[in-house]
Amino acid sequence: MSIPHSPKISVALCTHNGARFLREQVRSICLQTLPPVEIVLSDDASTDGSVDVVRAAVAECAAERPEYPVALRIFENRPALRVVKNFEQAIGVCTSELIALSDQDDIWLPERLEQMVPLFESDPNLLLLHTDARLVDAERRDIGDTLFHALEVTPSEIERIHGGNAFEVFLRRNLVTGATTVFRRSLLEHALPLPVEWVHDEWLGIIASAIGRVELLEQPLIDYRQHQSNQIGARRDTFAGKVRKALASRGNTHVERAFKAELLLARLEQLGGRVAPQILDKVRSKIEHQRFRAALPASRIARCLPIFREAMTGRYDKFGRGFRGVVRDLFESV
Repeated sequence: MSIPHSPKISVALCTHNGARFLREQVRSICLQTLPPVEIVLSDDASTDGSVDVVRAAVAECAAERPEYPVALRIFENRPALRVVKNFEQAIGVCTSELIALSDQDDIWLPERLEQMVPLFESDPNLLLLHTDARLVDAERRDIGDTLFHALEVTPSEIERIHGGNAFEVFLRRNLVTGATTVFRRSLLEHALPLPVEWVHDEWLGIIASAIGRVELLEQPLIDYRQHQSNQIGARRDTFAGKVRKALASRGNTHVERAFKAELLLARLEQLGGRVAPQILDKVRSKIEHQRFRAALPASRIARCLPIFREAMTGRYDKFGRGFRGVVRDLFESV
């Protein structure tokens, strides 16, 4: 096999008691048609031999394909760092120009990296690239769905990302799933440290979209396992589930979203001229919208007029799920 010259790739693999699936995952990484040069394993206090499984799988692949060895660097965390800081540790020590994120239980299609890397080579402004995924069960049986379908990704959202407007999309909701993501190491200069209030992939995605270009590929390039041990999965809500959410208590949801937006604004302000003024204005408007939703009165009747006025500003569409958000604010309990 002849592998063309391409930017070097590091894989940030984070694990926690994932021994059941790790051999298959690691083999799918090491045996890529365009293999990475290193795997950085950050293990969060596993007790099931996860680290040994990864070490053995890497050695197994090296014996099968010695001409393309993949270096393995291991960090074992005790106590556990938890998901966000575990990924922060892994990506922070990756050495290659491109970094691919990896969960512990998925399977990469053989040509995944070979299909993704050329987009970075052809576009110097591309900071982050993510893809769709095929959803499979624990035994890797196709469950007849894709990640983008489960997330209810719309043609309009895809078109806007293709058109260079990913920031506007991500300010409404995150569409970046870490397991499908490759990004430039240069992004870390602006994205680290990762705030624990944000999931690592959504933070990397929105920072990248604020200072550069984010793109997506619509074809599934990994098998994304859905099983009971998923820390973060992908399941499309049923109609009944959406109704339950609309009537459920809002709790601290909007307070937390406002705080997350405040953290984002603070980071973007620190980046100075890298961030366009209109980007900052959009985040400030997002904060106002979330504060409005957090302060709605307990009485459903008393909410009607202020919600109508807020809807007329267009901010439910800009920063949420539009009419769905209006309905939820009208009917949810407090």
